[in-house]
Amino acid sequence: MARKKKDEMDALLFIDTNILLDFYRDRKSDVSMKFLEQIEACRDRLILGSQVEMEYKKNRQHVILESLGKFGAPDWGKLSAPALVSESQAAGMIDKHRKELVKQQKILTEKIQAILERPGTQDEVYKVLQRVFKHKSPYNLDREDKRRFAIRRLARKRFSLGYPPRKKSETSYGDSINWEWLIQCSIDSGKDVVIVTRDTDFGVIYKNKSYINDWLAQEFKQRVSQKRKLKLTASLSEGLKIVHAKVTKEMEAAERAMLSEIWAQLRTRDDVEPEQDIL
Repeated sequence: MARKKKDEMDALLFIDTNILLDFYRDRKSDVSMKFLEQIEACRDRLILGSQVEMEYKKNRQHVILESLGKFGAPDWGKLSAPALVSESQAAGMIDKHRKELVKQQKILTEKIQAILERPGTQDEVYKVLQRVFKHKSPYNLDREDKRRFAIRRLARKRFSLGYPPRKKSETSYGDSINWEWLIQCSIDSGKDVVIVTRDTDFGVIYKNKSYINDWLAQEFKQRVSQKRKLKLTASLSEGLKIVHAKVTKEMEAAERAMLSEIWAQLRTRDDVEPEQDIL
């Protein structure tokens, strides 16, 4: 048997809710579906739970509406031709295309309304993730799994003690639930763990590289194993590749472009420290 290289991982993958919500932000639809296909393909290695499902469904509509802030009708007033050229062919073409644009915008508006109202049949992202959330796996802590009660007790305790992962302004212990379940999955499976997130309560990002929080790194070694590995990354592409999913160069390029824009937006967030060089 070939020896495993030092940097190789036999890992489970935890994908934070915000990464899943990225599919409603600025991704190309065809590339998005390729990412979703690979997430579903490696569902047996995903660390899942009703906590992540709830957070996704709680925030999905809000993220869609935020993305729609960039979608609106042109300023037709600035496209009205002056009277002296109003009878020209060019002015006629503008008027023709205006009517077509209004028509297409109405179609898109109706499609968005259908996605909000009937996600189970109209939202392709929702349909794939719904199948993933419902997949029965030893690493899916769904609402039928009685282990959730023990995990919640541990999560409440760490939250009350102020243990990470926790933001300064946090009022719920969802991240604590995810962390405690992540620990349990690694113990039960004997596998390493990769966390895909941009949340700074799990660690920091410097020069395009993520660093796990010092306490979380120590706790993982103490509670799981000194030999087990824990990796933090902001890149879904990287996380998927570690669990042997098929990631193309096109997918990686699309993600880099999207992350560049997100990092620029994150610079204004309160929980991102000024000294963090996130690019």
